[in-house]
Amino acid sequence: MQTKIAANAHAMKRWLGKAETTLGNHSDRLNAINIFPVADGDTGTNLYLTVRSAAASLADRSTADEPVNDVGAVLAAAGRAAMEQARGNSGTLFAVFLCAMAEPLAGHTRLSAPLLAAALNRAQIRAWSALSEPVPGTMLSVLEAAARAAGECDNAHNGDDSNQALGLALDAAVNAAVDAVVQTEDQLALLHAAHVVDAGGVGMLLILDCLRSAVLGEELQHELLDGLHGYDVQDPHIHAGMPDDDGVEVMCTISLSPLAAATLRQRLDELGDSVIMSQVGSASQGPGSSGRTDAEDNDDEDSAEASYRWRVHVHVPDAEPAVAVIRSLGEPTDISVSQLSVPRDPGLPAGQHGHEY
Repeated sequence: MQTKIAANAHAMKRWLGKAETTLGNHSDRLNAINIFPVADGDTGTNLYLTVRSAAASLADRSTADEPVNDVGAVLAAAGRAAMEQARGNSGTLFAVFLCAMAEPLAGHTRLSAPLLAAALNRAQIRAWSALSEPVPGTMLSVLEAAARAAGECDNAHNGDDSNQALGLALDAAVNAAVDAVVQTEDQLALLHAAHVVDAGGVGMLLILDCLRSAVLGEELQHELLDGLHGYDVQDPHIHAGMPDDDGVEVMCTISLSPLAAATLRQRLDELGDSVIMSQVGSASQGPGSSGRTDAEDNDDEDSAEASYRWRVHVHVPDAEPAVAVIRSLGEPTDISVSQLSVPRDPGLPAGQHGHEY
Protein backbone atom coordinates (compact mmCIF):
# COMPACT_ATOMS: atom_id res chain seq x y z
CA MET A 1 0.00 0.00 0.00
CA GLN A 2 1.44 3.33 -1.07
CA THR A 3 2.03 5.62 1.90
CA LYS A 4 4.00 8.65 0.80
CA ILE A 5 5.90 9.67 -2.30
CA ALA A 6 9.23 11.33 -1.56
CA ALA A 7 11.34 11.93 -4.64
CA ASN A 8 13.96 14.29 -3.19
CA ALA A 9 17.66 13.93 -2.44
CA HIS A 10 16.95 12.19 0.86
CA ALA A 11 14.97 9.57 -1.04
CA MET A 12 18.03 8.92 -3.22
CA LYS A 13 20.07 8.28 -0.08
CA ARG A 14 17.38 5.91 1.17
CA TRP A 15 17.45 4.17 -2.21
CA LEU A 16 21.15 3.39 -2.02
CA GLY A 17 20.91 2.33 1.62
CA LYS A 18 18.02 0.03 0.78
CA ALA A 19 19.91 -1.34 -2.23
CA GLU A 20 22.95 -2.07 -0.06
CA THR A 21 20.84 -4.06 2.41
CA THR A 22 18.92 -5.87 -0.32
CA LEU A 23 22.00 -6.87 -2.31
CA GLY A 24 23.66 -8.02 0.88
CA ASN A 25 20.67 -10.27 1.55
CA HIS A 26 20.63 -11.58 -2.03
CA SER A 27 24.36 -11.80 -2.73
CA ASP A 28 24.52 -15.55 -2.15
CA ARG A 29 21.76 -16.33 -4.67
CA LEU A 30 23.19 -13.90 -7.21
CA ASN A 31 26.58 -15.56 -6.82
CA ALA A 32 24.95 -18.99 -7.21
CA ILE A 33 23.65 -18.24 -10.70
CA ASN A 34 26.62 -16.16 -11.89
CA ILE A 35 27.99 -18.02 -14.92
CA PHE A 36 28.39 -15.20 -17.47
CA PRO A 37 30.78 -13.81 -18.65
CA VAL A 38 32.73 -16.23 -16.45
CA ALA A 39 31.46 -18.67 -13.84
CA ASP A 40 33.28 -17.04 -10.94
CA GLY A 41 30.29 -16.76 -8.62
CA ASP A 42 30.89 -13.17 -7.50
CA THR A 43 28.27 -10.97 -9.18
CA GLY A 44 26.30 -10.61 -5.95
CA THR A 45 29.45 -9.82 -3.98
CA ASN A 46 30.67 -7.28 -6.52
CA LEU A 47 27.34 -5.48 -6.71
CA TYR A 48 26.98 -5.44 -2.95
CA LEU A 49 30.47 -4.02 -2.35
CA THR A 50 30.09 -1.36 -5.04
CA VAL A 51 26.66 -0.24 -3.84
CA ARG A 52 27.98 -0.22 -0.29
CA SER A 53 30.72 2.20 -1.37
CA ALA A 54 28.12 4.49 -2.93
CA ALA A 55 25.86 4.44 0.13
CA ALA A 56 28.76 4.94 2.53
CA SER A 57 29.99 7.97 0.61
CA LEU A 58 26.69 9.74 1.26
CA ALA A 59 26.65 8.79 4.92
CA ASP A 60 30.18 10.17 5.38
CA ARG A 61 29.73 13.18 3.13
CA SER A 62 30.21 16.68 4.52
CA THR A 63 27.23 18.79 3.47
CA ALA A 64 28.45 22.20 4.62
CA ASP A 65 29.33 23.53 1.17
CA GLU A 66 27.32 21.18 -1.03
CA PRO A 67 23.83 21.43 -2.58
CA VAL A 68 22.20 18.83 -0.31
CA ASN A 69 18.81 19.27 -2.01
CA ASP A 70 20.18 18.66 -5.49
CA VAL A 71 19.16 15.15 -6.55
CA GLY A 72 21.76 15.07 -9.30
CA ALA A 73 24.57 16.25 -7.03
CA VAL A 74 23.80 13.55 -4.47
CA LEU A 75 23.79 10.77 -7.07
CA ALA A 76 26.90 12.18 -8.75
CA ALA A 77 28.81 12.04 -5.46
CA ALA A 78 27.63 8.48 -4.87
CA GLY A 79 28.49 7.56 -8.46
CA ARG A 80 32.05 8.84 -8.14
CA ALA A 81 32.57 6.79 -4.99
CA ALA A 82 31.07 3.73 -6.66
CA MET A 83 33.30 4.17 -9.71
CA GLU A 84 36.46 4.51 -7.61
CA GLN A 85 35.60 1.34 -5.65
CA ALA A 86 33.79 -0.59 -8.40
CA ARG A 87 34.30 -4.35 -8.42
CA GLY A 88 33.86 -6.71 -11.33
CA ASN A 89 31.76 -6.31 -14.45
CA SER A 90 28.53 -5.86 -12.53
CA GLY A 91 29.89 -3.36 -10.02
CA THR A 92 31.55 -1.30 -12.72
CA LEU A 93 28.37 -1.19 -14.80
CA PHE A 94 26.36 -0.18 -11.72
CA ALA A 95 28.81 2.69 -11.15
CA VAL A 96 28.44 3.75 -14.80
CA PHE A 97 24.65 3.56 -14.38
CA LEU A 98 24.68 5.76 -11.27
CA CYS A 99 27.05 8.39 -12.70
CA ALA A 100 25.03 8.63 -15.91
CA MET A 101 21.70 8.84 -14.08
CA ALA A 102 22.99 11.84 -12.15
CA GLU A 103 23.64 13.95 -15.24
CA PRO A 104 20.05 14.80 -16.33
CA LEU A 105 19.11 15.26 -12.66
CA ALA A 106 21.72 17.94 -11.94
CA GLY A 107 20.15 21.07 -10.45
CA HIS A 108 16.79 19.42 -9.71
CA THR A 109 15.39 19.07 -6.21
CA ARG A 110 13.03 16.20 -6.98
CA LEU A 111 12.68 13.27 -9.33
CA SER A 112 9.78 13.32 -11.80
CA ALA A 113 8.59 10.97 -14.53
CA PRO A 114 10.25 12.99 -17.33
CA LEU A 115 13.50 13.16 -15.35
CA LEU A 116 13.37 9.46 -14.51
CA ALA A 117 12.93 8.63 -18.20
CA ALA A 118 15.82 10.89 -19.16
CA ALA A 119 18.07 9.53 -16.40
CA LEU A 120 17.42 5.88 -17.20
CA ASN A 121 17.89 6.50 -20.91
CA ARG A 122 21.20 8.25 -20.31
CA ALA A 123 22.27 5.41 -18.04
CA GLN A 124 21.47 2.64 -20.51
CA ILE A 125 23.26 4.43 -23.34
CA ARG A 126 26.34 5.02 -21.20
CA ALA A 127 26.36 1.45 -19.90
CA TRP A 128 26.18 -0.06 -23.39
CA SER A 129 28.95 2.24 -24.63
CA ALA A 130 31.25 1.55 -21.66
CA LEU A 131 31.78 -2.03 -22.82
CA SER A 132 33.92 -2.73 -25.85
CA GLU A 133 31.71 -5.72 -26.71
CA PRO A 134 28.29 -5.28 -25.04
CA VAL A 135 26.19 -8.44 -24.92
CA PRO A 136 22.37 -8.68 -24.85
CA GLY A 137 20.89 -10.92 -22.20
CA THR A 138 22.73 -9.21 -19.37
CA MET A 139 22.04 -6.34 -16.99
CA LEU A 140 22.43 -4.08 -20.05
CA SER A 141 19.24 -5.51 -21.54
CA VAL A 142 17.40 -5.13 -18.23
CA LEU A 143 18.43 -1.50 -17.92
CA GLU A 144 17.52 -0.83 -21.56
CA ALA A 145 14.04 -2.34 -21.08
CA ALA A 146 13.45 -0.29 -17.91
CA ALA A 147 14.51 2.91 -19.66
CA ARG A 148 12.29 2.22 -22.66
CA ALA A 149 9.27 1.53 -20.44
CA ALA A 150 9.80 4.67 -18.38
CA GLY A 151 10.11 6.72 -21.57
CA GLU A 152 6.96 5.24 -23.09
CA CYS A 153 5.03 5.88 -19.87
CA ASP A 154 6.25 9.47 -19.76
CA ASN A 155 5.27 10.02 -23.40
CA ALA A 156 1.84 8.56 -22.78
CA HIS A 157 1.28 11.10 -20.02
CA ASN A 158 2.68 14.02 -22.04
CA GLY A 159 5.55 14.82 -19.71
CA ASP A 160 3.38 15.02 -16.60
CA ASP A 161 5.69 15.81 -13.67
CA SER A 162 3.21 14.91 -10.94
CA ASN A 163 3.92 12.34 -8.25
CA GLN A 164 1.21 10.12 -9.70
CA ALA A 165 2.95 10.04 -13.08
CA LEU A 166 6.26 9.27 -11.37
CA GLY A 167 4.69 6.31 -9.61
CA LEU A 168 3.37 4.96 -12.90
CA ALA A 169 6.77 5.39 -14.56
CA LEU A 170 8.53 3.58 -11.74
CA ASP A 171 6.02 0.74 -11.91
CA ALA A 172 6.51 0.50 -15.66
CA ALA A 173 10.30 0.45 -15.36
CA VAL A 174 10.33 -2.31 -12.75
CA ASN A 175 7.75 -4.43 -14.57
CA ALA A 176 9.74 -4.16 -17.79
CA ALA A 177 12.89 -5.10 -15.90
CA VAL A 178 11.21 -8.29 -14.65
CA ASP A 179 10.26 -9.29 -18.19
CA ALA A 180 13.77 -8.53 -19.41
CA VAL A 181 15.32 -10.69 -16.68
CA VAL A 182 13.12 -13.63 -17.69
CA GLN A 183 14.18 -13.16 -21.32
CA THR A 184 17.91 -13.27 -20.51
CA GLU A 185 17.73 -17.06 -20.23
CA ASP A 186 16.95 -17.34 -23.94
CA GLN A 187 19.27 -14.56 -25.06
CA LEU A 188 22.50 -16.23 -23.97
CA ALA A 189 23.26 -19.83 -24.92
CA LEU A 190 25.22 -20.39 -21.70
CA LEU A 191 22.25 -19.35 -19.56
CA HIS A 192 19.82 -21.36 -21.66
CA ALA A 193 21.89 -24.50 -21.28
CA ALA A 194 22.12 -24.03 -17.50
CA HIS A 195 18.43 -23.07 -17.25
CA VAL A 196 19.10 -19.89 -15.25
CA VAL A 197 18.53 -16.17 -15.68
CA ASP A 198 21.39 -13.67 -15.70
CA ALA A 199 22.75 -12.77 -12.26
CA GLY A 200 23.59 -9.18 -13.19
CA GLY A 201 20.12 -8.73 -14.64
CA VAL A 202 18.52 -9.85 -11.38
CA GLY A 203 20.82 -7.49 -9.50
CA MET A 204 19.70 -4.57 -11.65
CA LEU A 205 16.05 -5.56 -11.09
CA LEU A 206 16.62 -5.47 -7.33
CA ILE A 207 18.27 -2.06 -7.57
CA LEU A 208 15.37 -0.65 -9.61
CA ASP A 209 12.80 -2.08 -7.21
CA CYS A 210 14.71 -0.48 -4.33
CA LEU A 211 14.42 2.87 -6.15
CA ARG A 212 10.68 2.36 -6.54
CA SER A 213 10.35 1.39 -2.90
CA ALA A 214 12.35 4.34 -1.59
CA VAL A 215 10.47 6.89 -3.68
CA LEU A 216 6.93 5.53 -3.33
CA GLY A 217 7.19 4.55 0.33
CA GLU A 218 6.21 0.96 -0.44
CA GLU A 219 7.69 -2.39 0.49
CA LEU A 220 9.95 -4.25 -1.89
CA GLN A 221 8.08 -6.54 -4.26
CA HIS A 222 9.59 -9.88 -3.31
CA GLU A 223 7.14 -11.68 -5.57
CA LEU A 224 9.02 -10.30 -8.57
CA LEU A 225 11.63 -12.99 -8.01
CA ASP A 226 9.14 -15.85 -7.95
CA GLY A 227 9.72 -18.30 -10.76
CA LEU A 228 13.08 -16.91 -11.91
CA HIS A 229 14.98 -19.99 -12.99
CA GLY A 230 17.82 -20.87 -10.64
CA TYR A 231 16.84 -18.30 -8.03
CA ASP A 232 14.99 -20.42 -5.48
CA VAL A 233 16.89 -20.86 -2.22
CA GLN A 234 16.89 -24.63 -2.65
CA ASP A 235 18.44 -24.42 -6.12
CA PRO A 236 22.11 -25.46 -6.34
CA HIS A 237 24.99 -23.09 -6.90
CA ILE A 238 25.06 -23.38 -10.67
CA HIS A 239 28.47 -21.72 -11.02
CA ALA A 240 30.13 -24.37 -8.85
CA GLY A 241 29.67 -27.00 -11.55
CA MET A 242 31.11 -24.85 -14.34
CA PRO A 243 34.74 -25.09 -15.53
CA ASP A 244 37.14 -22.73 -13.81
CA ASP A 245 38.43 -19.75 -15.75
CA ASP A 246 42.22 -19.53 -15.58
CA GLY A 247 42.34 -15.81 -16.29
CA VAL A 248 42.50 -12.77 -14.05
CA GLU A 249 40.54 -9.58 -13.66
CA VAL A 250 42.57 -6.37 -13.76
CA MET A 251 41.09 -3.09 -12.55
CA CYS A 252 42.53 0.37 -11.96
CA THR A 253 41.87 4.09 -12.15
CA ILE A 254 43.98 6.23 -14.49
CA SER A 255 44.07 9.76 -15.93
CA LEU A 256 44.16 9.80 -19.72
CA SER A 257 43.32 12.06 -22.62
CA PRO A 258 40.49 10.84 -24.86
CA LEU A 259 43.03 9.72 -27.47
CA ALA A 260 45.11 7.81 -24.92
CA ALA A 261 41.93 6.24 -23.52
CA ALA A 262 40.92 5.06 -27.00
CA THR A 263 44.40 3.61 -27.45
CA LEU A 264 44.21 1.79 -24.12
CA ARG A 265 40.80 0.35 -24.94
CA GLN A 266 42.08 -0.94 -28.29
CA ARG A 267 45.15 -2.56 -26.74
CA LEU A 268 43.17 -4.16 -23.91
CA ASP A 269 40.69 -5.51 -26.48
CA GLU A 270 43.63 -7.22 -28.15
CA LEU A 271 44.82 -8.74 -24.86
CA GLY A 272 41.55 -9.90 -23.33
CA ASP A 273 37.82 -9.37 -23.05
CA SER A 274 35.14 -7.84 -20.80
CA VAL A 275 36.82 -4.45 -21.34
CA ILE A 276 34.96 -1.67 -19.56
CA MET A 277 36.19 1.93 -19.52
CA SER A 278 34.21 4.82 -18.09
CA GLN A 279 35.04 8.33 -16.98
CA VAL A 280 35.27 9.22 -13.31
CA GLY A 281 34.39 12.87 -12.65
CA SER A 282 35.30 15.82 -14.87
CA ALA A 283 38.31 16.71 -16.96
CA SER A 284 41.58 18.19 -15.75
CA GLN A 285 43.87 20.32 -17.89
CA GLY A 286 47.55 20.73 -18.35
CA PRO A 287 50.89 19.14 -19.17
CA GLY A 288 51.57 15.74 -17.75
CA SER A 289 47.88 15.01 -17.22
CA SER A 290 48.06 11.94 -19.42
CA GLY A 291 50.93 10.49 -17.41
CA ARG A 292 53.61 11.28 -20.02
CA THR A 293 56.94 13.00 -19.33
CA ASP A 294 57.32 16.79 -19.34
CA ALA A 295 59.60 16.56 -22.40
CA GLU A 296 56.99 14.62 -24.33
CA ASP A 297 54.34 17.12 -23.37
CA ASN A 298 56.46 20.11 -24.36
CA ASP A 299 57.17 18.55 -27.74
CA ASP A 300 53.49 17.96 -28.42
CA GLU A 301 50.99 20.59 -29.51
CA ASP A 302 48.37 18.71 -27.52
CA SER A 303 50.17 19.12 -24.18
CA ALA A 304 47.20 21.06 -22.77
CA GLU A 305 44.64 18.48 -23.93
CA ALA A 306 41.99 17.73 -21.34
CA SER A 307 42.60 14.61 -19.29
CA TYR A 308 39.92 12.47 -17.64
CA ARG A 309 40.05 9.92 -14.89
CA TRP A 310 38.96 6.51 -16.12
CA ARG A 311 37.94 3.35 -14.32
CA VAL A 312 39.36 0.42 -16.26
CA HIS A 313 38.28 -3.23 -16.12
CA VAL A 314 39.48 -6.19 -18.21
CA HIS A 315 39.68 -9.98 -18.10
CA VAL A 316 43.02 -11.30 -19.40
CA PRO A 317 44.91 -14.62 -19.33
CA ASP A 318 47.85 -12.97 -17.55
CA ALA A 319 48.05 -9.67 -15.67
CA GLU A 320 51.58 -8.60 -16.61
CA PRO A 321 50.98 -7.58 -20.26
CA ALA A 322 47.81 -5.68 -19.34
CA VAL A 323 49.50 -3.84 -16.48
CA ALA A 324 52.43 -2.99 -18.76
CA VAL A 325 50.11 -1.52 -21.40
CA ILE A 326 48.27 0.51 -18.78
CA ARG A 327 51.52 1.87 -17.32
CA SER A 328 52.83 2.75 -20.78
CA LEU A 329 50.03 5.28 -21.18
CA GLY A 330 49.78 6.79 -17.71
CA GLU A 331 50.18 6.42 -13.97
CA PRO A 332 47.41 4.15 -12.68
CA THR A 333 46.19 4.02 -9.10
CA ASP A 334 44.42 1.25 -7.21
CA ILE A 335 45.56 -1.49 -9.58
CA SER A 336 44.04 -4.76 -8.42
CA VAL A 337 44.38 -8.24 -9.88
CA SER A 338 41.99 -11.03 -8.90
CA GLN A 339 41.79 -14.64 -10.03
CA LEU A 340 38.55 -15.19 -11.94
CA SER A 341 38.18 -18.71 -10.57
CA VAL A 342 38.27 -17.62 -6.92
CA PRO A 343 34.95 -16.34 -5.53
CA ARG A 344 35.27 -13.35 -3.23
CA ASP A 345 33.78 -13.06 0.23
CA PRO A 346 31.61 -9.94 0.77
CA GLY A 347 32.89 -9.75 4.34
CA LEU A 348 36.50 -9.21 3.30
CA PRO A 349 38.03 -5.72 3.10
CA ALA A 350 38.81 -4.49 -0.40
CA GLY A 351 42.49 -5.37 -0.33
CA GLN A 352 41.89 -9.05 0.42
CA HIS A 353 40.01 -10.02 -2.72
CA GLY A 354 43.12 -10.31 -4.85
CA HIS A 355 46.56 -8.77 -4.93
CA GLU A 356 47.45 -5.21 -5.83
CA TYR A 357 50.34 -3.75 -7.81
